[in-house]
Amino acid sequence: MGKGGGCVPSKKKKPSSLTGDGTGINDDDTTNAPIPIEDDRTTVDGDRTTATNTPAITISSPLKIFVVYYSMYGHVESLAKRMKKGVDSVDGVEARLYRVPETLSQEVVEQMKAPGKDSEIPEITAAELAAADGFLFGFPTRYGCMAAQMKAFFDSTGQLWKEQSLAGKPAGFFVSTGTQGGGQETTAWTAITQLVHHGMLFVPIGYTFGAGMFKMDSIRGGSPYGAGVFAGDGSREATETELALAEHQGNYMAAIVKRLAQP
Repeated sequence: MGKGGGCVPSKKKKPSSLTGDGTGINDDDTTNAPIPIEDDRTTVDGDRTTATNTPAITISSPLKIFVVYYSMYGHVESLAKRMKKGVDSVDGVEARLYRVPETLSQEVVEQMKAPGKDSEIPEITAAELAAADGFLFGFPTRYGCMAAQMKAFFDSTGQLWKEQSLAGKPAGFFVSTGTQGGGQETTAWTAITQLVHHGMLFVPIGYTFGAGMFKMDSIRGGSPYGAGVFAGDGSREATETELALAEHQGNYMAAIVKRLAQP
């Protein structure tokens, strides 16, 4: 519920959406068991029996969730890496980390005392998005909206929009703000327009994190829209609760992508 009154779930009662691994989906091993190999026909030649028409084993590739982010001081990146852990914990789904291109000159970045980028995480191009089954986009706020670097990346997806290549694919957001009133909700809310024009499906986490969403004993970023972190003046690092929420979002999104992929 919103601030103030309303029904607040009991901390002792586990939300109905959290079953099994906490994703809301009960992944039964029997439903995902390999198809047994059976001989359709055999021919007997003396003492030798030869199998024919043996069906081939089909090994499907894992579903891919692209975790695409922009991070200047590393706060969003810390959430992205923990989010990957959550995605990878779901069988049959894997996460891939990508950075969007920097739009500031190297001179400006150095003047802002921003740390260097992780060279092991590649930059992504707009065309590469078409290969994903789902997305988690992360970015810091700029006056309640996504940072210009992420907006510039979305602006480069015109060809995908023209072909509606991303239509029907699920996506979620995670953010970083400087203060508690700096846009933990509005930054994600204003980003939904990008998904709408592509025909994509916005997947918020709601209150599926359970009791952790209601704790008031410490400062915590994040909202029903998605995971979040408070950066403060840049020196504050993500708390374990904020990172745990990011991991939960990755796990939750992976379960949704897996469900949508089922025939």
